[in-house]
Amino acid sequence: MEIASGPSTDSSAARTIPIDSSSILYEFKQQNLPACKPVLKPSYVITTFLLLGFIFLPIGLTTLCASRTVVEIVDRYDSECVPGAFRGNKVSFIKDSSLPKNCSRILKVRKHMKAPIYIYYQLDNYYQNHRRYVKSKSDQQLLHGLNSSNTGSCEPEESNNGLPVVPCGLIAWSLFNDTYTLIRGTKKLSINRKNIAWKSDRDSKFGKQVYPHNFQNGTLIGGGKLDPNIPLSDQEDLIVWMRTAAFPSFRKLYGRIEEDLKADDVIVVHLMNNYNTYSFGGKKKLVLSTSSWLGGRNDFLGVAYISVGGSSIILSIVFLLFHIKIPRPYMGKTLSSLSRKDVSS
Repeated sequence: MEIASGPSTDSSAARTIPIDSSSILYEFKQQNLPACKPVLKPSYVITTFLLLGFIFLPIGLTTLCASRTVVEIVDRYDSECVPGAFRGNKVSFIKDSSLPKNCSRILKVRKHMKAPIYIYYQLDNYYQNHRRYVKSKSDQQLLHGLNSSNTGSCEPEESNNGLPVVPCGLIAWSLFNDTYTLIRGTKKLSINRKNIAWKSDRDSKFGKQVYPHNFQNGTLIGGGKLDPNIPLSDQEDLIVWMRTAAFPSFRKLYGRIEEDLKADDVIVVHLMNNYNTYSFGGKKKLVLSTSSWLGGRNDFLGVAYISVGGSSIILSIVFLLFHIKIPRPYMGKTLSSLSRKDVSS
């Protein structure tokens, strides 16, 4: 048998596909479309850095001055509020419910503090951002109460003695429960504890008909207790605590003082040192602070703007000196003509 040889006429044979070199798609694939390719002349670079410096420096100085106008009083009390006999074993003191936990601190106002004056408690070395801790709650239960059965994430504080716990989870179980009473002279300062939580949290995340149930009734008590006759939407100290912090050192709002404090005023603080931070080496601080149009005291934003602005001005001066001492010939037109020739070839 002979097999015919020759060019194949099968339909699968290679075919030539015509290419339209004038199409926009072809130009796009070959990166030949018109584009803006600015040549960075020394004058442009120096001017840009100068403008950045002149813009950022005033913003940084303004924000830093606003932050410095905030007056703060910070008092750490966790170590001082432990009796001398228990300084070597603070954990046993805080866990013994028969021992009194009351303590008094004296604060002196260095500068005039204009109302409203915010009262914060600050906790250090407290990791509210731990994955297991953050997940230990039930958003559905906080909103719907006992009608919600989706509480599996609340372990190990899901139930006590076979009954469900509302609110469940480790976050609510570890509620901060130190209390503060402030006295100026012979007058007790009124602390407004309303509207300290976000309105969105009060209205949308905590049910108005959800009441605490079987809370802190187990053998191991974590933190504060809740009034079973007040709905969760009105227990703002719980709502503030349930919004977990991102860093191990954080402040949470306790209340507001609606009157001014004058310079050299002496404030006596009667507090209850109930909360256990000694087991994990945590710190507790009481903070009194005013606010500015930027909020509380935070120098980071102002320092960042000043650093960027100052660096930009210094770089512009360095580039200017280099440009004056070692000038470079401007090759923009030559380079652009060469690039056109390369594209056309």
